[in-house]
Amino acid sequence: MTDENTDTTDETPTREETEETSPEEEKQETLLEQMGGLAGLVYSTVPVLVFVLINAFFGLMPAIWSAVGVAVAITVLRIVRKEGLQPAVSGFFGVAIAAFIAYRTGSAKGFFLFGIWASLIYGSLFVVSILVRWPLVGVIWSFLNGHGMLWRGDRKAFRAYALATLTWAAVFAARFIVQRWLYDEDQTGWLAFARLAMGYPLTAVALLVTVWAVRSAGHREKDLERAVEEDDRAIEARLRAKYSGETG
Repeated sequence: MTDENTDTTDETPTREETEETSPEEEKQETLLEQMGGLAGLVYSTVPVLVFVLINAFFGLMPAIWSAVGVAVAITVLRIVRKEGLQPAVSGFFGVAIAAFIAYRTGSAKGFFLFGIWASLIYGSLFVVSILVRWPLVGVIWSFLNGHGMLWRGDRKAFRAYALATLTWAAVFAARFIVQRWLYDEDQTGWLAFARLAMGYPLTAVALLVTVWAVRSAGHREKDLERAVEEDDRAIEARLRAKYSGETG
């Protein structure tokens, strides 16, 4: 009986450790889904290509309806394949808004106007987050994974997240500057090329810097958490010694 109880007790921590790691892995997968993943990048190019090709051969209105139709089909496909509702819906609304602007402006280049100004807004938010010392990459990562904000008190971790945030700001700034210039020059074809060319490569660079920042800051966070736990234990030990002495 004693041996059986001992064996059961020894197995319990292993199960708890397994249960604790599973949610962490699920949260990391959720982060990839929030970012759209590789499939999201591929899907986002299809409506753009359809719009440009149909507009070149059949005109603006067929291009608008074709792009929206393809966006609807992609949204249904992603939902059926259970790839995540939020990326699918946001992708559809992005195309729908772009198509609506093209319809209202009566120009094919209007299809890209929403993305141009969105890049300016996103880039500005990333820059402001650094200035107020809340780098968005660190904030978003911590929020999606349920981590605390201890990294803000560590210089190396803060700098890693700030660098990743600055990289994303530079990506959005580059997209805005180049595509805005092409928009003003009425270069619809080159606008589509810039939209695609500045999508995959620049996003890949920003993601690499983000992964590096998350890993660097993650190691620092673990050290900070251990230090906090040790301080809490030391305080608890002192309080126990104090009260036990008074009781004695």
